[in-house]
Amino acid sequence: MKDKKVLFLVQAAAIAAVYVVLTILFLPFSFGEVQVRVSEALTVLPYFTPAAVPGLFAGCLIANILGGSGVLLDIALGSIATLLGAVFTYLLRNRSRYLAPVPPIVSNTLIVPFVLRFGYGVNLPIPFMMLTVGIGEVISCGVFGMIVLTALERYKGTIFKHAVV
Repeated sequence: MKDKKVLFLVQAAAIAAVYVVLTILFLPFSFGEVQVRVSEALTVLPYFTPAAVPGLFAGCLIANILGGSGVLLDIALGSIATLLGAVFTYLLRNRSRYLAPVPPIVSNTLIVPFVLRFGYGVNLPIPFMMLTVGIGEVISCGVFGMIVLTALERYKGTIFKHAVV
């Protein structure tokens, strides 16, 4: 049992670290009205392991602190959007693999435009920003995320099977 808890923490920490590195590595695309945050491809990982839920939240929180402008609203609500997406991806994991990217797409599409408006003062219509953020999320979660999911699916019973549920 102790080994499973350690594995859970290691998986969560590794996912958080990869999320931060990808966000910072692709910094010009990770923030703004039109963003394709490559690290959001990892939001399909709760399909495989519950450790991805805190890992994604921590990774997004750290990435928002390091890469953003330090706007508290972005740090808090942007990270919560990723957390909500991760939780619902985990809850849908037994339904269909194709549902895995849907929760993060929806949560970020609904929340991030309000962060852009009220945190950064972006003076574009909220529905337009929902469209631009949504397109970026479809690319990062829907396209890149499904590539990640498909690549990792063959390992579902091996590297992810020991995590604590």
